[in-house]
Amino acid sequence: MLSTIFKGKSSPAQPAAATGLWQLALKRLKSDRIAVISFLVVLCYFILLALSMSGVIASSWNKEVAVSYAPPTFLGADTEASQAQKVAELTQTLPENPVDPLKEVIHQLNSEIQSEQQGGYVDHYGVVDPLAEDMKQIDQQLGGHLLDQQQQLKTTLPFGADKWGQDILLKTIKGAETSILVGLLSAVLAVVIGTVLGAIAGYFGGWVDDILNWFYNIFTSIPYLLLVLAIAAVLQQKGILSIVLILGLTGWTGVFRLIRAEYMKHKSREYVLAAKAIGVSHLRRMFVHIFPNVSHIALVQISILVVSFIKSEVILSFLGFGVPVGVVSWGSMLNEAQSELILGKWWQLAAASIAMAVLVTAFSMFTDALRDALDPKLK
Repeated sequence: MLSTIFKGKSSPAQPAAATGLWQLALKRLKSDRIAVISFLVVLCYFILLALSMSGVIASSWNKEVAVSYAPPTFLGADTEASQAQKVAELTQTLPENPVDPLKEVIHQLNSEIQSEQQGGYVDHYGVVDPLAEDMKQIDQQLGGHLLDQQQQLKTTLPFGADKWGQDILLKTIKGAETSILVGLLSAVLAVVIGTVLGAIAGYFGGWVDDILNWFYNIFTSIPYLLLVLAIAAVLQQKGILSIVLILGLTGWTGVFRLIRAEYMKHKSREYVLAAKAIGVSHLRRMFVHIFPNVSHIALVQISILVVSFIKSEVILSFLGFGVPVGVVSWGSMLNEAQSELILGKWWQLAAASIAMAVLVTAFSMFTDALRDALDPKLK
């Protein structure tokens, strides 16, 4: 009996499984409802990015599928029939005065619009097309497909059309591909540069640290937007690769400062000194022993810089230093929308702004949750 009790008391308890930093961070993220919702929103954007890059969706974004400035579906379409109806109603409201010049003009416009529906050649403004007969002959020579294609253009789309009759929804998805891709590649490039330079400066110290800090001070002393525009003006190459280089070469300073501080702290710890005692090389100590312990900082910085670089790309494209002609992004859409807004065509501005606002908000909230989850001080 006593031996049984003694054995029961002395039997060692089962050791609890050790929880690492990444397991603890994943557990915290799952318990945060806002982080989960933000992650799902970001995941949807990345799924759209993959489908757009593979050509499954938005491959024909630049195709003319509607009339110029076709409104969204919920606004309705201002067709020729409705125009004729409006003119007819206006004609009936006029007094019966045969010498009224306004009534004569409206009667003429009404007859021209009706003749257009019966096969005439009057444009949307009631003006007779002088090239209509020539176009008809050219169309007959080409097989009769040109005018049929023009008659098949839609007068309304779910999210409207731009000046060229392109679908705003497909254009927004294709613009998301460009903006997100630029943000991701630029963030990765900036984090790689900042991590490498910060590791060298923090690990070696001395004159190496002084030289790299001198470069850091030069980049941080110039306003960020001014520096980006100056490099863009010097390169004078409009393209995705040039935008990635511009943003990546100017956005590494914050990562450098954080990684340098972490390496200065970790280089004197016991596990690094033990690796040095057994003859491990400097490169291996920097990126095999120390870097895994500071990798969460680099991951958080990538998430933060993606949001910043997406907004920077939009600014560059809006100012004319971004994507070239023929490539669409959220910035180029906003650049086009500024002239459309004067005409009352607001749907392209709303589509690009809402798509960018949702992604930036969700990515920022997820980044904040990820930073809190990976903070070792909150264990």
